[in-house]
Amino acid sequence: MLSAYAATDIGSALCLQLPVHSTLDQVKRLQAETQEALVILTYRGDSPMVPFQDMRDALHLAQKGATLSMRMLLDIADCCRAAAAAKRALVTDRENTPILRAVAVRLAPNTGLARDITDAIISEEEMADSASPELADIRRHIRQCNDRVRDKLQSIIHSSTGSKYLQDAIVTVRNGRYVIPVRQEYRQFVPGLVHDQSASGATLFVEPLSVVEAGNELKQWQSKEQQEIERILLMLSSDVAQVADELAYNIDNLAQLDVAFAKAQMARAMNAIEPKLNDEGRIRFVRVRHPLIDPAQVVPCDLWMGEDFTTLVITGPNTGGKTVTLKTVGLITLMAQAGLHVPGNLGTEIAVFDEVYADIGDEQSIEQSLSTFSSHMTNIVEILAHVEHNDLVLFDELGAGTDPTEGAALAQAI
Repeated sequence: MLSAYAATDIGSALCLQLPVHSTLDQVKRLQAETQEALVILTYRGDSPMVPFQDMRDALHLAQKGATLSMRMLLDIADCCRAAAAAKRALVTDRENTPILRAVAVRLAPNTGLARDITDAIISEEEMADSASPELADIRRHIRQCNDRVRDKLQSIIHSSTGSKYLQDAIVTVRNGRYVIPVRQEYRQFVPGLVHDQSASGATLFVEPLSVVEAGNELKQWQSKEQQEIERILLMLSSDVAQVADELAYNIDNLAQLDVAFAKAQMARAMNAIEPKLNDEGRIRFVRVRHPLIDPAQVVPCDLWMGEDFTTLVITGPNTGGKTVTLKTVGLITLMAQAGLHVPGNLGTEIAVFDEVYADIGDEQSIEQSLSTFSSHMTNIVEILAHVEHNDLVLFDELGAGTDPTEGAALAQAI
């Protein structure tokens, strides 16, 4: 649910591993961070996060002296642009977003490196002529050689004998060489090198002797082109290696920001609020809604405990919402302690617990088996062995699955 709001894969992965904190100061900081992100969303209308790939493995390769691919370098340039966009949006004169500003200040956009990469590389398969003067000169020679070879082949095709000897009046390429399609029976009339033949054998793809020398020159220039491309990629990879630690640090900080804005976007979508927090066990829900139930159908919950009493027993008819209420208490508490805003009204207060324990099963069936009772008792015994005074414990249908009188006595004892 939260991960769907992340702009990046690394941010999405962190959302799926969101930690739940148990110290009041840390939870307050996370809640404040989410609120700041919500302020930015309200001010901008959208998230300042720009999608990018997690390039830490590529950065590690660059530090080892490897030559990065054009795709890798373009993705690294995207990381730099993402850092620049986040820094522009968050490092401002606003005084109500200090936490996010402190994270953004640490970003090093490396806009010069990003510009060098995007100026040199057009796409993951193409480098610009302007990447270096040498590459521009090499490609000029390649175009000239191409023109000479094609002109010679066109003259053969359009000669008086061309239409007779050729299967089609076209120039094509086989094994990186320009060739013309010669009919098998006229092979001896077109001297040259055979590079391929059709499936039927009726057509031979021949490089005429008159263009072999020009073709060889073309291959030499193409080889020089590839060498120059590799040199440029190595140079850019070396530039990346020099700032690899900075770039990796950027990715870590951008991921943190991505999670914060994912929380804010989910809060906005759920019409959630920043709850009051305490570490004294006080819970007060004001029109709090179960976060996973359709907002059009969910019944809001008002509930309080932790001041005059610390144990709350919820009773009522079957399908009356008791289990949903218990799940709501648990989910809302964990959401708050993970820094998520909660779907409820202002005045909602949530306690920060050391641990949250729950034994909640599907108790809606009419008959309860002994195995179900045994399973619940095993869970309850395990919980009671570890529970401390600052923990939240949720039991559903305590004592169910056995004789009602014995179950009631057991529930009272627990």
